[in-house]
Amino acid sequence: MSIGEVTDLLRRGVFQVLIMAGPLLLTALLVGLFVAILQATTSIQEQTLTFVPKVLAILSMLALLGGWMFTSLGQYTIQLFSQIQNMAR
Repeated sequence: MSIGEVTDLLRRGVFQVLIMAGPLLLTALLVGLFVAILQATTSIQEQTLTFVPKVLAILSMLALLGGWMFTSLGQYTIQLFSQIQNMAR
């Protein structure tokens, strides 16, 4: 296995992680920003107020995108296992 193939393998792995984590992180970021703006305008400085909306938003995104994430990860895993034979040479 050459350096280029290893680099490609690592690049695809990092890309897969970014694609799967991106929607969840973006959702948490947007909900956190919304709650922070709400706290700033209402002068409510409760530290735990951001936790519950973020958890609910992330769980709802997992419910919506869970099937797609599972399918995407399954396809990536199948590709990796099919390349094991070539890696051993």
